[in-house]
Amino acid sequence: MTTPQDSAPAPQVWPTLRARDARHLIRFLVDAFGFEETVVHGDGDVVHHAQLAWPLGGGIMLGSARDTPDDPWPVQPGTTGCYVVTFDPDALHARAVAAGAEITDPPHDTDYGSRDFAARDPEGNRWNFGTYRGEPRGS
Repeated sequence: MTTPQDSAPAPQVWPTLRARDARHLIRFLVDAFGFEETVVHGDGDVVHHAQLAWPLGGGIMLGSARDTPDDPWPVQPGTTGCYVVTFDPDALHARAVAAGAEITDPPHDTDYGSRDFAARDPEGNRWNFGTYRGEPRGS
C-alpha cells in the first residue's frame, strides 16, 4: 500500500517562521523571491500552517503569530534569518527589486567563491541568497 509519505521528498531542513500578516508574507515570498506556494491552511486572515517550496529543494513553513501565552511555537515575527542557495543570484536580485524587496546587501562576490545578495522581507526577516552550496561532508 502506498502512503502520501512514500512520494514525499527526502528529509531536509525547513526553517519555520511566524508573521503578523502571514498571507501578505506568503505573496511577497512568492512574488519577490520565487518560492512556490505548496499549501496554506487557515481561516480568513489567520494562517495555521503554510508550506512554501524552494525550486532547488527544501522550503519554509510559516503561520500567523499567536498572541497567546500557550503558543506552542512562540517564534517572534521578523526574527528569522535564512541562507538560500540559488544558481542565478543576479536574476533573483532583479526580481526581488522589481517586487519592492528591501535590499540590505547588493550582489557581490565573496572571498569564499560565492555570489550573494541579502534582503529583508516586510516582516523584518533577513534573507541571504547565493551560490554557496556548503562544504562537502567529511568522511
